[in-house]
Amino acid sequence: MTEEWLLWRDTVHDPFFNMSMDEILLEEAGSLGVPLIRTYRWDRPSLSIGSSQLYPEKEAARYAIVRRPTGGGNVFHDADLTYTAVIPAGHALTELNRMESYRVFHEAMLPMLSALGVTAELKSGESAHVDRATMKCFVSPSRFDVVAEGDGGKYAGAAQRRTRNGILHQGSIRLAVAGGDWEKLNESLIAALESFFHIRFREHEIPDAWLERAEILARAKYESSEWNRGAQY
Repeated sequence: MTEEWLLWRDTVHDPFFNMSMDEILLEEAGSLGVPLIRTYRWDRPSLSIGSSQLYPEKEAARYAIVRRPTGGGNVFHDADLTYTAVIPAGHALTELNRMESYRVFHEAMLPMLSALGVTAELKSGESAHVDRATMKCFVSPSRFDVVAEGDGGKYAGAAQRRTRNGILHQGSIRLAVAGGDWEKLNESLIAALESFFHIRFREHEIPDAWLERAEILARAKYESSEWNRGAQY
């Protein structure tokens, strides 16, 4: 029997709501019962920084800066597709260690990229001499990131947070791999995940109460200077 996952084709939001919504989804992973994929967009040029990153003051004039609930480096959201995977506790993917669960999502993208005419591979090791507090995600690829064969330029990266509720996996893919076409890349990603994980997606609507909670959390936490300027997780 084919496993069913939930798919939320979300719309455009401000950076603070985008991050707060993902936190709510992780909190509610048990209520979802099965993995959920969310794809979404940003309403302005934004920069998301990892939970332990230093605040990049010099970028504040050009980008709205928000601290993610996950780790990883700094990611610019002006030419990318972002997606979220929420995996509830008890699912087989939560039995994988952090690096293996990271790897499988990126492995799923390789056939998709090939179909788009992009030759890519998974990075086999860590970049040398990287300052983890200031690294830029697409400048300093990490192990199992999706990179170009040959020059190692990065096409896709992600970061995770694990709690007793499950896994929050936040990913970013360069729009350039689909010629800048967001919709084309979005549909390609959905198809790639279905094929790789042998699943069927069911379109899902998020309860209004969750959206309202995310809006409140966005203003109280993710838009606050206290959160964004201080690594707290």
